[in-house]
Amino acid sequence: MILKAEGIVLKTFNFRETSCIVTFFTKEHGKIKGVLKGIRKDPKKFGSHVDKFSVNQLVYYTHRNNDLHLVSHCDLTSFFFLIRKNLRRTLAASYALELVDSIMPTEEKNIKVYQLLINFLTELEEIKDINRLVHIFQIKILSHSGFKPFLDSCVVCQKHIVPSMKFSMKLGGLLCPDCFANDRDARIISRGAIASLTHIESNDWKKALRLKLTQPVQKELKVVLNNFLVFHLEKHIKSEKYLSAR
Repeated sequence: MILKAEGIVLKTFNFRETSCIVTFFTKEHGKIKGVLKGIRKDPKKFGSHVDKFSVNQLVYYTHRNNDLHLVSHCDLTSFFFLIRKNLRRTLAASYALELVDSIMPTEEKNIKVYQLLINFLTELEEIKDINRLVHIFQIKILSHSGFKPFLDSCVVCQKHIVPSMKFSMKLGGLLCPDCFANDRDARIISRGAIASLTHIESNDWKKALRLKLTQPVQKELKVVLNNFLVFHLEKHIKSEKYLSAR
């Protein structure tokens, strides 16, 4: 079967002497993996060098018994040049790609996550507060991919939110003082951080971007979100260390 798609390059590696294998996150078919035969020997054969986080128009042949497809056409449409000129922006883009690759299953369409990644890369070209943008991206992708934290009340007893709540990595939600005593991995979280998480989850991308996050709240979100992701993905995101870069 021949399929067409618009896809963002998540990662690429060389295959044999002349080809490469590329993982795309596509708008139409989700995450796919394809081989571009001969691209290293004759780059002009394709209209793209399949650089990470570039957007491309694809034509590929699917295989019935194999998730590695044959890409026959790959034409570049967006390159995000301004991101590539700055190391911290490039590292932030790499983090987002790795997170999408880790969270999203193969060939499962999710237009919300695709558009989120496009919005993130577009905003990343010029935004000043890169850490804030990454936290918004983390919260949104958790919401769009089924990992949404439970923030309405205590995840165990449903008691209303009180000032001394903690966040459970294991249960994926808030715990009241009566319930968090049995959860050693639960992290203290302020009302301000809870309110920020809730606002970003419940509003669209543009409204979420207008939210100002104080440095204390950003520090809380960094700890809670990164540990929550590690717990549920069962691995560290390699490019996570960029968050400590200055």
